[in-house]
Amino acid sequence: MTRAVDTDLAIVGSGFAGSLLALIARHLGCSVALIERGTHPRIVIGESTTPLTNLFLEELCDRYELPEIRNFSKWGTWQRNHPEVGCGLKRGFSFFHHSLDGSGIDPLADRTRQLLVAASPHDGIADTHWYRADFDNLLMQAARRSGAEYFDHVLLNDAAESAGGMELRGTRHGCPMAFRAKFVVDATGPRGFLHRALQLGEAQLPTMPPTQALYSHFSGVERLESQVLYHEAPPYPVDDAAVHHIFPGGWIWVLQFNNGMTSAGVVCTDETAAKLGLSAAPRPQCPNPADREAHDAAAWQRLLESIPALRNQFAGARPIRPFIRIPRLSFRSAQIVGRHWALLPSAAGFVDPLLSTGFPLTLLGIERLAAILEEGPNGPDRSDRLSDYAVQTDADLLAAADLVGALYASMDNFPVFVALTMLYFAAVSYAESAHRLGKPELASSFLLADHPRFGPDLRALIRQSRCISTPEQTARFAEDVRRAVDPINVAGLADPDRRNWYPVEANDLLAGAHKLHVTREEVESLLDRCGFRQMSSVEA
Repeated sequence: MTRAVDTDLAIVGSGFAGSLLALIARHLGCSVALIERGTHPRIVIGESTTPLTNLFLEELCDRYELPEIRNFSKWGTWQRNHPEVGCGLKRGFSFFHHSLDGSGIDPLADRTRQLLVAASPHDGIADTHWYRADFDNLLMQAARRSGAEYFDHVLLNDAAESAGGMELRGTRHGCPMAFRAKFVVDATGPRGFLHRALQLGEAQLPTMPPTQALYSHFSGVERLESQVLYHEAPPYPVDDAAVHHIFPGGWIWVLQFNNGMTSAGVVCTDETAAKLGLSAAPRPQCPNPADREAHDAAAWQRLLESIPALRNQFAGARPIRPFIRIPRLSFRSAQIVGRHWALLPSAAGFVDPLLSTGFPLTLLGIERLAAILEEGPNGPDRSDRLSDYAVQTDADLLAAADLVGALYASMDNFPVFVALTMLYFAAVSYAESAHRLGKPELASSFLLADHPRFGPDLRALIRQSRCISTPEQTARFAEDVRRAVDPINVAGLADPDRRNWYPVEANDLLAGAHKLHVTREEVESLLDRCGFRQMSSVEA
């Protein structure tokens, strides 16, 4: 006999996004079914937050009265209130450029091969890496306490739309189940449940090269800074960051948590993967799981051997779980919404983890869907608002893909790569400042793509970056970027005198007050509200 569950809202996927949306929907008075294929706790990637991520999380928690979740929006309040929940300290973005052939200069000793961009002035208001096994489980439990019905071990195999909503069918522990809901949200990630069940098809991300990924979680990873002798103090400890090791055609991430675990992996183009022996192609010849694991572990070790700094850092490390392969990383769904369903941005598309864009895009999507849910199932303009949601979600995805695709194309020219990142950091720091100053209308789109001056410059510079072949062109491009970001530069970026090290300094924001249409006094007040000058890591 089929068990039937009837709710206002069914959310497929109980990761952080699905569970957070369930909490918001319960606050709005919706009955919610939260449906999970696996069970908690489970390890997933997608771990590193940004200032925009934490700003959007704060705004959602304030709007929908989730004060306990708000504590997780910065390192200080997280450690003071929930030290038992694993996370990592993220003070900024660290980039190191490697040649892989042994001919290049050691990037740990040469600032021209480094880029350090701070995101906070001290630990108290710093960003975090989410140890998702702990954090997702906490959010799911909070959703259950709020009244959401939670079902794990559910294997959904069909979805059908009707005049009154959706019906999802599957099994739980071998027994048939049906979920009938007025509206369904898919939070299962790229190529997820609704994408498969409704056969939505894929659209192209024309500016992104085909990429693949290999990753795991490790214990026993040393800190990179133990290999570096700095003559000047860097803007923050280089390991307390999202650490990126860039090489032509790919990059490696290293994220360290406070529970002894480290998330690390590589993303590279298919061409580069084949050259480095990282390609997933030989794995079908290894039908035995142990053989596949040995193949992947050997590929990872070969990569480490080509980068001395990482070889030393991982000398005593061991993976705590089998390596995970993603043979095709980037994704864009051909359809994002229907009459009674929507894909969260994390299910609608994915570009690359290079700039940690996934979290803010997903939280933007939750904000937009929550506003639609507030209107109720019979809101007069729900169809139009869902269409707008789809357009906005796809536009944000394409904007991120354009920039990240250009970064991949410049991974063999680090000065161009650095200049391109200035476009990103200028846009997001301006957007965060505008929101915190009560001026959200100044930053109404991701990466300020609709900004009347910066938006066209952003697109033109991305195109220009793909045509650079000489040192003279590289120098001109860096200058063009400096001019383009000037109207929105409130963080002292693109300044050659800073030699690729960018601290967070109050004077930069104060000097840019006029760009945000506020006074210096209003900026001073913002700095006080945000705890900018509080130096304790647990008092902020």
